[in-house]
Order: sequence, then structure tokens, then C-alpha cells
Amino acid sequence: MGQDLDKERFTEAEYTAFGERLQEQLGTLRGLLDRPGFGAGPTTIGAELELVLIDGNGRPLPRNEETLRVLGDPRVVLELGRYNLEVNLTPLPLAGRPFEGLGGEVQEALAKVDAAAGAAGPGAGAVPIGILPTLGTDDFTREAMSDQKRYRAMSRGFRRLRLEPFLVKIDELELAVSDVLLEAANTSWQVHLRTPPERFARVFNAAQLAIGPVLAVCGNSPSFLGRRLWEETRIPLMEEAVDDRDIERRERRDGRVTFGSDWVREGAYELFERYVRDYAPIMPELRDSDDPLDVPELRLHQGTVWQWNRPVYDPADGGHLRVEMRALPAGPSCADMTANAAFLIGLTLAEAERDLTGYRFAETYQNFYRAAMNGLDAKLSWPGRDGELDAADLVLSLLPDARAALLAAGVVPDDVDAALGVIEQRTRLRRTGSAWQREALERLGGDRGRLVREYRENALSGLPVHMWR
Repeated sequence: MGQDLDKERFTEAEYTAFGERLQEQLGTLRGLLDRPGFGAGPTTIGAELELVLIDGNGRPLPRNEETLRVLGDPRVVLELGRYNLEVNLTPLPLAGRPFEGLGGEVQEALAKVDAAAGAAGPGAGAVPIGILPTLGTDDFTREAMSDQKRYRAMSRGFRRLRLEPFLVKIDELELAVSDVLLEAANTSWQVHLRTPPERFARVFNAAQLAIGPVLAVCGNSPSFLGRRLWEETRIPLMEEAVDDRDIERRERRDGRVTFGSDWVREGAYELFERYVRDYAPIMPELRDSDDPLDVPELRLHQGTVWQWNRPVYDPADGGHLRVEMRALPAGPSCADMTANAAFLIGLTLAEAERDLTGYRFAETYQNFYRAAMNGLDAKLSWPGRDGELDAADLVLSLLPDARAALLAAGVVPDDVDAALGVIEQRTRLRRTGSAWQREALERLGGDRGRLVREYRENALSGLPVHMWR
């Protein structure tokens, strides 16, 4: 979510002024993106890892500020819930051994956060998991929100737009919510890929296509509030939890968390323009900047539209664009997360070599939600192939394409093979994080606290989930 705000309450005049600033900065951004040589530089990758803090019983531990003070690590920042932290990992060149480097930093950071959280008592620590199975409704009260102005401002901004409680419906689960705190249930592994402006549309569209089969083999969120739901329950939960639309607006535009409704045809500017046009500001803080490369209000606003793949404009390093891929869950282990990143980046680069706009977007859209719902049991489609395909068979058939694209990008062969080998074994054994959680819960007689404690031990080992006992 970035840095804190200076205040949490805003007047209608400030909302108006912020909207005017957004329009001005769209023009600035267009000029920057059209500038010859803008965004030139080596392809890099980065990631953000959201973690849940737990106590010795496997329950959420609302001590993120205390843990942050013990850590003293600038890579780690507060997240929405008091039991959440986020680790911002160091960007790396894609050429070389990026996945070895990324995995090593994830393992080191997870161990540090876990040790710092352990100061709360025996058995306390941190886990990378899509949705913590021990969460209860009492973990989503106002008191569970992190003590930062930006989160209180976000809550007020949503309540300004969403005047009455909304029903969150996922299969048989129904909840009436009036605040955004349900978002804190979701913890993700968000992957960034630096992309030159002239390639942005193709890379972004390729990420939209790739995420379906990748998500099918990455499920790690099979339940919420004691109910077995989707393989990746984070997807519908996030979309419902921060939906600011009333019934009328649901007919006119996508939700604030969305997969999207069409291919990108004109590049990153098309998406930024859509975000300004379709989504009202929720945190209209006006910021002064002397940096001609910065568009601070536009960047703040863009951070409040959570498309599963979204553009990022960063003024650093002379200004550049990234595709942020937000749909992957946290966990289960560092080996799994680096493997998931490798498969997603590799398949995205492979599919970016062709123009996808002639392929039916509806099938890509359908793939994403089928994968989130059914994982490796999903039926998916793919350009150039007839009919519906078993997700597991499709994943295995796409691994060579991902491998070839990563090698062409300069990743050394053994780094590629180590990462994609995890995906292959997980697929053949059908042993995703969601599958392990379901099996463990049955083995443990439904004891969710014990499940979380076993999960933490396995996650800290660094072993991929298909090797967990």
C-alpha cells in the first residue's frame, strides 16, 4: 500500500481538487510515455510478499507494529490488518539467476519476520499462506485495523461510496460487511516485471492469458471462516470485500478488484485513463513534488484499483513501467513462490511474442475464474487448441514454452529447471498448497490451529509443498 498519509479525513473540495490533479497528471504521463527512450533498461523482476502473524495456537497475532520495531528492516512494512506485514523484495535482473536470488531473499526475510514475531511468546511466528484457516469473524472488527492514517482514510473513502452494507457471497458463505477489513484475510505473492512502453500491451495481455493455467497449479486458499470454498478463495473474497459499486454501477463498470473485460490495445496509458475515468478517488491527498518524472496523485489513485494484473508507473531510474501480477497466493514455501513466479513470468514472456487481441477475451476471463474455483481439476481453453483441456495437462504442455522464453531472456538453464521442476512435480502429484491443507485438516480431525502450526514448520523448512509430509 505504500507510505502513510498525512491525514485521514478529506473535504468534498479536496476530492474535487484531487480529481482535477488526476486529469492534469494523465497528460503528464502520456508525455512521459511518448518520450523517445523512456523506460529503456534491462528487464528486471521484483516481488512483494504478504505474511500473517500467528500466536502459539495458530491464531492471528495482532502485533505487527511491535514485530516491525523488533525487525528494524526497511523492506518490511505494515499491512491493513494488525496481524499482517508485507516484505518488499529487492528487484533483480531477469538475466542470470533471478529465481535463486529471489528464493534466497524470501527464505531469509521469512526467517527474520518469524523470529521477530516469536518475541510475542512460544510458538508465535509468521506464515506465508493465502488465507489463514483460523481466522474468525472477530478478527475483522475496526480494532483489527493497523494504526495508520492511510487505512482509516481508505475505510472512510469506501464508506463514502458504499453507503450501505454489502453482502459478500462465496458459494454458501454470506456475510454482511460495511468496511474493507475483510481484505486483510488475503495474503498474496505479487510479482513485478519491468516492461518497455512499446511492449506493454503485448506483455500485459500475455499476463492475462498466462495467469489462468498458472493459478490452477498454485492454489493455497481453500477455505475461509471454517468453510471449504474455492481452490483460491482469495479471488472472490477480495473482489467482494472491496467492491464500491451499488446495483446501478455494477451494470456500468468493473469492480475495483477485477480481472478486466477486454484486451489492452493502446498500452499502459489506456489503463491509467480507465482507472481515472471509472473509479472515484478514495484517498484524495494532494501532494507536492518537484520531480518532473513524478505524478504522485495518479500513482496514489492507481494504488486503490486492484486489478489482478495492473500497470505500475515508477519515477525511479529515469521512470519506467512494470506489469504487477497480483493473483498468486502467498506460500506455501520459498521454493513454491519462486517456482510460481518463474512459471508466470516465463509463460507471460512466451505469449507476449504473439498478438492475442484476435483471441476471445471471454475465454481468458473464464480460464481465470475456473482455475481459481477448481484448480488442477479445472477445464481450460487455450489459443490454437480445440475444445476444453484438463488444467493439469495444459500446465505440463506449457512448461517447455515458459522454459524457452526464460532461457531466451538470459536466465541460466539450471535456475530455470530448478524452478519449473517444482511446478512439474506439483502438477504430476496434484499436490498444491490447497490440496495439502485439505488433506492435513482431515488427518488432524478438523483441528485448524494444529494445521497452521504444522504448516508453519513446513513453510520455514523451505521445501516445496509437494514434498511436505
